[in-house]
Amino acid sequence: MIPGGAWVLGVDSGGSGFRVALGAVDDAARTAGGGTAGSGAAAAGPPVRTAAARSFDTPVPTGPGGIDAEWLLERLVPVARTLLAEAGADGRRPAAVAVGAAGMAGLGDRLRAVLPGALRDALGVRRLALASDAVTAYAGALGRAPGTVVAAGTGLVALGTDLLRWRRADGWGHLLGDCGGGAWIGRAGLEAALRAHDGRRGGSPGLLARAEALFGPVAGLPGQLYPRPDRAAVLASFAPEVARRAADDPVAADVLARAARHIAEAAAAVHPAGGVGDVALTGGLFRIGDPLLVPLRDELARRLPGARPVSAAGDPLSGALAIAAALAADAPALPREPGLLDTYGD
Repeated sequence: MIPGGAWVLGVDSGGSGFRVALGAVDDAARTAGGGTAGSGAAAAGPPVRTAAARSFDTPVPTGPGGIDAEWLLERLVPVARTLLAEAGADGRRPAAVAVGAAGMAGLGDRLRAVLPGALRDALGVRRLALASDAVTAYAGALGRAPGTVVAAGTGLVALGTDLLRWRRADGWGHLLGDCGGGAWIGRAGLEAALRAHDGRRGGSPGLLARAEALFGPVAGLPGQLYPRPDRAAVLASFAPEVARRAADDPVAADVLARAARHIAEAAAAVHPAGGVGDVALTGGLFRIGDPLLVPLRDELARRLPGARPVSAAGDPLSGALAIAAALAADAPALPREPGLLDTYGD
């Protein structure tokens, strides 16, 4: 059992910033309504009540050594102390910490080498989980239940589990994959604009007009996009324009139909055998609404007829808190797998 009033920390580190939350795992968390991690996230372990949180617009930088562990620590440790003090727990150590980070699988070696010892020394943390942001998205969306989560924003990744192992599809970045994600939709929409500019088949005059309104003459697009380190985000910024045109532009509608096929293919590739479990959709891309969701539901029904599409119960930050609470309580949690979910401590 976790002692009453135990505290856990959750961290969500993504491409647009990072967030830190302090959670309380106690009897009050089992009955509290608003402010909990959510029913899906709670299913990953003991219920956890969010006590306080902080958000930062600057993302954790990456370099030749991967994700910058020292930069993250310099900000995480003082924020954690502040949140504990504000919650009246000044001087107490968190029972566990879970860090979910984009790029953890390929870029997380420095975090895995540094954070266990550094957080033990600075905050007295003895139990730590380092997870891919896809895993924390899963924990927030579905908790400890078999199924699939599709996390889609600028990029796209699908993650499924039967609670014995993970299966992942896509998440390869905008140059090699992320098919159906925001950057993919935006790039396809801009290609249709350039086809209209050239007089080639498959062009969309409506998307050409929107592209020129946002970016200026399309002849200058390559010079604007190719040198930019944030070109994936710039491409994704055009995805809502494609969605707005879809009702009366067959080219825009076809872009979203193709995106739906890609998303459903990724979900089907990782879903547990036999079609058991829900498919949860999470991430900013799905806020563009019915122009994408209607064809996506049709594709999911065709490829995964036994699965039920659901909204995510919580977000990646609530998922990080749920993983931390499960780790602190020695509760059954999601599958451990190097690079996806690593745990440390007694």
